[in-house]
Amino acid sequence: MFSVLPFSYMFMAVMMIGTLLSVSSFHWLTIWAGLEINLIGFLPMLVYQKSISESESAVKYFIVQALGSSMLMFGSLMSFDMSFTWDLHVLDVSNSMGLLIILAGLCMKLGLFPFHYWLPSVMAGLPWITCLLLATWQKFAPLFLFLCLLELSESYMLGLTLCLISAGSSIIGGIGGMNQTQIRALLAYSSIGHLGWMTFALLHSESSMKFYLLVYVIVSLFMFLGLWYANLGVMKNINSLKKFSFSQMSIMLFLLSLGGLPPLLGFVSKWLVILVGMTSSFFWALLLLILGSLMSLFYYLSLFFSILLSNMKETSAMNLIFSSNQEGILSLAIIVNLVGGGLIIVSNFFYYL
Repeated sequence: MFSVLPFSYMFMAVMMIGTLLSVSSFHWLTIWAGLEINLIGFLPMLVYQKSISESESAVKYFIVQALGSSMLMFGSLMSFDMSFTWDLHVLDVSNSMGLLIILAGLCMKLGLFPFHYWLPSVMAGLPWITCLLLATWQKFAPLFLFLCLLELSESYMLGLTLCLISAGSSIIGGIGGMNQTQIRALLAYSSIGHLGWMTFALLHSESSMKFYLLVYVIVSLFMFLGLWYANLGVMKNINSLKKFSFSQMSIMLFLLSLGGLPPLLGFVSKWLVILVGMTSSFFWALLLLILGSLMSLFYYLSLFFSILLSNMKETSAMNLIFSSNQEGILSLAIIVNLVGGGLIIVSNFFYYL
């Protein structure tokens, strides 16, 4: 992508500068400006191939982000009308309507429940690298703005609202991925479910949210790069995968890691969120979060065994293990690092309990 279009580096820099400006600002007007700079830098990367699907996704993304920014500005105006300033530390917590509109704007920018409708359709028409940026980097600024709101207002209603949003996102992420035949839309629903876990972690521990976000970014990075390398986009017919390779095995293990299957790396972050959430008054939301993850894991496991069993007759295990091509060795190294890293972190985590 970036070798074809050299000016993509400039748009990437603009996008990162906008995110850093939003995260490091103490003024709502500067926060809004940073989000708009991020949008200006990200939109040209959505349409670099000039295909119809990319143009449609770019228009949808622009409309949704513009609506989210307008709700953010309107909510900040309602919250700061009596203080005559937009400084972040003078939020009027008594104005619940303004705070609710700010939350709605941030949820729309993230793709959280009940504003999740745009994310699968947008990701379904984008290339892999742009999907990676949409699923990872574009989540940083709104998530850290959630942290700012929680530090300024610790009301019970705000916590209850975020619990309902997180539980609904996890359920939608599990149900939405059950009938998907396209990997991009499936990963979009997976992103919605993981955002629910991060939102729940925000209420209890900032460090647990940051650890969950770090693990999600690492696993998503390797998985999207593997999908980009394999050019695997549609799963309409499982039996059409005539040759089972380590590239496909690594992609499936990354999906299982996102689902939270132990002892993979994605299980550790979920277990940490469960531990910090059991001590709060909102522990009932953990049942819905786990239920959504179980539905996602069920779909991932069924897909995994379908690919594995349909190709066992054509490819022996010894040929898989001693494959001499570069793709097999690279995929095997990724699998070993992922499983080994998960085992080491789990063992150390239980050792210090």
